[in-house]
Amino acid sequence: QVQLVESGGGLVQAGGSLRLSCATSGRTGSNYVMYWFRQAPGKEREFVAAISGGGTRTNYADSVKGRFTISRDNAKNTGYLQMNSLKPEDTAVYYCAAAVRWLVTTPGGMNYWGKGTLVTVSS
Repeated sequence: QVQLVESGGGLVQAGGSLRLSCATSGRTGSNYVMYWFRQAPGKEREFVAAISGGGTRTNYADSVKGRFTISRDNAKNTGYLQMNSLKPEDTAVYYCAAAVRWLVTTPGGMNYWGKGTLVTVSS
């Protein structure tokens, strides 16, 4: 089992920045690919970013490419999502997830989920 706990969400003005954290515990987190998904009100959960277990590979949704940066510190068992140039359309609950497979961009492919943290971007 891998437990995931997100933090760092909040209210920010458009153009601002936030950094989300995902603390992992349980089975060795570095064995898993870490993902960030988000779900806006009334919409389906969507892929945001992924980082490989060793942190050498990353991938982003087109909607956040160039603005968001995913990273991880396996020594601290923590992953991060740095979000810059935030837009109102980035408002959503952001979820950290873990999976064995690389670049599974569908929610159904995840093995573990956190409970989410709310990000609200005001215009």
